[in-house]
Amino acid sequence: MEYREFGRTGMRVSALGFGGSEIRGSDVATVERLLASALDAGLNVIDTGECYGDSEELIGRAVGHRRSEYFLFTKCGHRSGLETPDWAPETIRASIDRSLKRLRTDYVDLMQLHSCSLAVLEEGRVIEELQKAKEAGKIRFLGYSGDNEAAKYAVELGVFDSLQTSVNVADQSAIDGAIPLAAARGMGVIAKRPVANVAWRYSEKPDVDYYVEYWRRLRELKLPFTERPLSEAVGVALRFTLSIPGVTTAIVGTQNPGRWQENARYVDEGPLSKEEFEAIREAWRRTAKPDWVGQT
Repeated sequence: MEYREFGRTGMRVSALGFGGSEIRGSDVATVERLLASALDAGLNVIDTGECYGDSEELIGRAVGHRRSEYFLFTKCGHRSGLETPDWAPETIRASIDRSLKRLRTDYVDLMQLHSCSLAVLEEGRVIEELQKAKEAGKIRFLGYSGDNEAAKYAVELGVFDSLQTSVNVADQSAIDGAIPLAAARGMGVIAKRPVANVAWRYSEKPDVDYYVEYWRRLRELKLPFTERPLSEAVGVALRFTLSIPGVTTAIVGTQNPGRWQENARYVDEGPLSKEEFEAIREAWRRTAKPDWVGQT
């Protein structure tokens, strides 16, 4: 497994991280097999969120006893069952404590504001609550998860240690936007949706709304690699994202233990060649519309 310095935090993280959104609704035994095999193979980043159903609880039950072997990232901000509104200071406080309890830990390595708006960032109270939790030892580092202008603003604030943002073959605006800004400030950069939801595999418009925008873009981009066998094409897409300057780790979710092993093999192949990377970038420059912004 390749490891990279996560900005100036001192954490050295695996280039491939585990995204916890897709395990919601799984049984503990499945999640334990999935995460145990990943940890045994060298993955050391687990990323989840307060609104991913039972994801935090499943992670805590499955690998809480191996807490020293991985860096634990989660998110806060949405009420997700709490009685207080999204982004209220009291929601932030309660959400952090709830996450610690669910994850069966005394602290998380990174707590990220979960795609809040520019207006919420400008108002500032959510950041104050994160800083208080850090002072109390509940979190080690502060992060922002989001896209576009809000992501740029969060980076420029100078209070966050990391940025999590959407970037992939069908979502490249951050490559010339927030990512180089974050890298220049010594922030760790987490790539979410790094394989574009494999949206090119659908011959017709997908039923899942979350995939539709990427499906539309990919039909116009006409990237040659998407015509290859699916497993090979996924490897190209993942390696493209990990070849982007400034990206530290790519978060991929799955419920299939075998899928993790496949993804690890793709990463082991290393960066894309300069020629293939630039061909994908040139297709974007040639085709992308002004409204092809980052998809949260």
